[in-house]
Amino acid sequence: MNKVSMDLQNAYYDSIKELKEGDIVKGEIVSVTPREVIVDVGYKSEGIIPRMEFEEVDPEQLKEIDVFVENVEDEEGRIILSYRKAKETQGWLTLSRDYNEGDMVEGFISRKVKGGYMVHVFGVEGFLPQSLSTLRNANFEEVAGKKLTFQIVRMNKIKGNFIVSRKDAVKVEREEVRKKVWGEIETGKIMKGKVKSITNFGAFIDLGGVDGLLHIADMSWKKITHPSEIVAVGDEINVMVLNFDKEKGKISLGLKQTMPDPWKEIDKKYAAGSVVKGRITNIQNYGIFVELEKGIEGLVHISEISWTKRFLNLSEMFAIGDTLEAKVIGVEPQEKKISLSIRQLEKDPWEDVDNMIVIDSLIRGKITGYGDGCAFLELENGFDGIIYNEDISWTKRVSRSQDILKKGHSYDFKILGIDRGNRKVILGIKQLNEDPWPQIMERFPVGKIIEGEVVKVTNFGVFVKIDEELEGLVFSGEIEKEQMEALQPKDKLKVKVIKIDPGSAKIGLSSKLDEEESTPTA
Repeated sequence: MNKVSMDLQNAYYDSIKELKEGDIVKGEIVSVTPREVIVDVGYKSEGIIPRMEFEEVDPEQLKEIDVFVENVEDEEGRIILSYRKAKETQGWLTLSRDYNEGDMVEGFISRKVKGGYMVHVFGVEGFLPQSLSTLRNANFEEVAGKKLTFQIVRMNKIKGNFIVSRKDAVKVEREEVRKKVWGEIETGKIMKGKVKSITNFGAFIDLGGVDGLLHIADMSWKKITHPSEIVAVGDEINVMVLNFDKEKGKISLGLKQTMPDPWKEIDKKYAAGSVVKGRITNIQNYGIFVELEKGIEGLVHISEISWTKRFLNLSEMFAIGDTLEAKVIGVEPQEKKISLSIRQLEKDPWEDVDNMIVIDSLIRGKITGYGDGCAFLELENGFDGIIYNEDISWTKRVSRSQDILKKGHSYDFKILGIDRGNRKVILGIKQLNEDPWPQIMERFPVGKIIEGEVVKVTNFGVFVKIDEELEGLVFSGEIEKEQMEALQPKDKLKVKVIKIDPGSAKIGLSSKLDEEESTPTA
């Protein structure tokens, strides 16, 4: 061999790298087959890597890579390399050199194993126990390969293994987020939040790791009965920080404060006396709520529905969603109240009551309720009426009008007078018939002996029926005690008339008779 050939041969061998098993060297991808990746590492032969090691990346997109030398020369004289082991070795060096237990690292869950999951961190697999995963109810396919943060809870640098916790990492992340949010919070600031839960008094809003309370009173400028009318769980909304207490961890939020106050200068827009139209939004037993515009409602109190009619159930006359016309009779911007009236759109019929109600005329009315010593009615012409107990019967002493006049029933009445102060027509039933007392006094003069029928026995006397629709009272002082105790309803009893008072419809009787009075008179 000549000198030139020897020099070329020496130069060739000098250019060949010296490799040994366990080295990590750089190589250039020469070609890619369905099963193998061929890599030139500057050795006398090219290296082989199984294509399956390139799980996370397409080898055809790579040019220069780090490889791990597993075998310098196999049976076929090839170098066996590993892309995966190079990454794992470098990853473990980074992990063991730069990180300790308690540190946070990024990685992804690669596979599920008994008792937990395997997690890739810097190309190295660590163990994530099920109890520390926060994935108990999660679908594995949903989290596999997703980049997450983990906390190193145990690391054995000698054995080259480590255990991580997603549960503790989440706690740290939440605390960091909480600190960030608390650092950004200030009164009057508008913040984005998500409705977390709803209660009767408001909603809790997640501001990104910190919860604030949105009270029902701060949800809308209009009156609402439940927070669900405005928000739903999962809604993303902008809220204003009204006030906060960092030490107690409390934040008060407002939703309506992020919008203009529609009640500002409302008294100029809806002046008293003006006529407005609106939509019925709520019906209560005390009145009707009418929406005049978004966020503005007025109330038609039940007393402002009609001049003459009294409604026991407003839902019978109105329905939610109906449009109605009303007159503004009062505006209180500070109280956010607008009082409306339907009846004041028409003339008050009581101003013309003298032409509509004629004394001594007959009228029909329905019993609507009862008072102390009276009953209330709604007359067929719409006016309210009243009948006092003493005007129900000529002969019976009525203590409870409901015993005779039934609620909801209609009767004929005679108009006796007009009570303008209380806006009532005064009525009577007994006046439909002539006063029977002149005839009664003729038929039952004082001293007359009668055989009557016991109606009721009380501790103060005995009521005795002496004629059809006519009773008298034998006071306890006018009857022997033994006789009184022995009497029962429907027993016959001889009595003497000792007093007649037509004004109070009373007849006084006595059972203490002389012998000559023991036989009743005709």
